[in-house]
Amino acid sequence: MNGPLEGIRVLDLTSVVMGPYCTLMLGDMGADVIKIENPSGDTTRYLGPSKNKGMGSLFLHLNRNKRSLALDLKSEEGRKILLDLVEEADILVHTLRPQSMERLGLLYEDIKKRNKKIIYCSMYGFSKEGPYGDKPAYDDIIQAQSGIAAAQGEITGEPQYLATVLADKTTGLVGLSSILAALYHRERSGEGQEIEVPMFETMVAYTMIEHMYGKTFSPTEGSAYYSRVVSPYRKPYKTKNGYIGVMIYNDKHWQSFFNLLGRSDLQRDERFTDITARTKHIDFVYKTIEDIMITKVTEEWLELLQKGDIPCTKVNTPEDLFVDPHLNSIGFFRNVSHPTEGQIQDIKFPVNFEKTPVTTRRYAPTLGQHNEEILNDVWAKGNYSK
Repeated sequence: MNGPLEGIRVLDLTSVVMGPYCTLMLGDMGADVIKIENPSGDTTRYLGPSKNKGMGSLFLHLNRNKRSLALDLKSEEGRKILLDLVEEADILVHTLRPQSMERLGLLYEDIKKRNKKIIYCSMYGFSKEGPYGDKPAYDDIIQAQSGIAAAQGEITGEPQYLATVLADKTTGLVGLSSILAALYHRERSGEGQEIEVPMFETMVAYTMIEHMYGKTFSPTEGSAYYSRVVSPYRKPYKTKNGYIGVMIYNDKHWQSFFNLLGRSDLQRDERFTDITARTKHIDFVYKTIEDIMITKVTEEWLELLQKGDIPCTKVNTPEDLFVDPHLNSIGFFRNVSHPTEGQIQDIKFPVNFEKTPVTTRRYAPTLGQHNEEILNDVWAKGNYSK
């Protein structure tokens, strides 16, 4: 088998990162993903280095295991082709706002008339049920609006975006899990359904798991922030020759740490007694580690801390990951031959399936590369008149 979703067909009406990341995972796990692009193509085709126009590096990594069909959905012909494809599809995923889908006549009510078993997943900024429903949204907007940027600002001194498109990729993964749950429901009941995956609500739920902290109870017991993760001292620690990531977390870790250092004074300090005390005095606790870590070089700390089974690591840059011994031993980065782009480095799917291993069946397509192949399939079924 080519992955656990072999035999599932997906119509992918998504662009940028959020939706394509979701459908990338579906494609990697074996689904036949038809990426339906407007005639100018997904904007990520034009982001990052490229050898050929429209085949930028970000697009290459987000769109493997997909076929490209260029369609103008604003035209009657394009819409008719899509609706014919709907009849043979299991899943439709889109990232257009509800108002846009309504103008195109492609809301769930329209789609289920052609296929009542289809799983129709809408991924966009805000739930259509609320007053923000017609607002546009991108990763930066959602990081700002969901509280993530402000939480990061507790550490940096001013609101700051995380150095990754966190909201896009997280919402993409929530969309993936929701689609798989709906597939399971359909397997048991035979019913398709509509799924709404709004970025704002998804990321508020994601952020507030820990930042309901003092607001959980009534009356409230202090700030909403989980104090440990917004401490300005929670960071990679400077050593004599670089930086190190250390997580001294449970009581066993702390006892081991103090024993390694011969610091009986800290072992007796009531601020280190247990996790409740340490959390209450978290800035002091982390500042103490900071002061200790500067006394040795990184390599000395790694050897010492590993003896005590204390989680630790050197701080990698993205460049370092290409020579990481663990990643190299499992073939995480792979040199592959792309049919139009030549030799490229690709990323391994991170999950291992014992019975249904994941394979790369296709590399990211050129715009409209599979038009003839897909439309011939539609014509052969008698769904569309040439």
